[in-house]
Amino acid sequence: MAGILRYLREGRSKQRTSGGTKSKLIQRMNVALATHQTPARGRMAFALAEVLVSGALMAIVFVSLYAGIWSGFAVTKISRENLRATQVILERLEGIRLYNWNQLCYSNMIPATFTTYYYPALTNASGKGITYQGTISVGAANLNPSATYDDRMRAITVTLYWTNANGAASLVHRRSMTTYSARDGVQNYVYSN
Repeated sequence: MAGILRYLREGRSKQRTSGGTKSKLIQRMNVALATHQTPARGRMAFALAEVLVSGALMAIVFVSLYAGIWSGFAVTKISRENLRATQVILERLEGIRLYNWNQLCYSNMIPATFTTYYYPALTNASGKGITYQGTISVGAANLNPSATYDDRMRAITVTLYWTNANGAASLVHRRSMTTYSARDGVQNYVYSN
């Protein structure tokens, strides 16, 4: 670039000496000389305000992205805990359905409380995950409206509690499911008294 400018200046000096005729190079190039040139570094740099705004925008984007990922993992964890609680409750209720009427009402075969874990197959206590505490209650079926066969039915309720430790705060979760069993129910067809 400097060589071209020097050549153009020499061409102007020849123009003055040759009586006003233009140099052939200037005629062919048809180049207008810039009156003010900024340095290359100045043209490529950003202003401080632009840098601050773009930095703040990047910070907001990354914080939002991190919060979205974190909340997605938290929702997945809670959903898994709820699903496992439902599995435990159904497991207990399906087992209770196999008891006959005398075992259900007049024996102590059904435990009042039980404990199970998120991963019950593991052997070490720390790797089993969340501890689920459960209760099973067998009581009279309070049907609304009442029926003539109320005394021949029982309501079985399985309730499960677990604590989800989330940092300093812990949240206690509760799930419950109720089913009915009748004296003349399906167990008499499968098992005889």
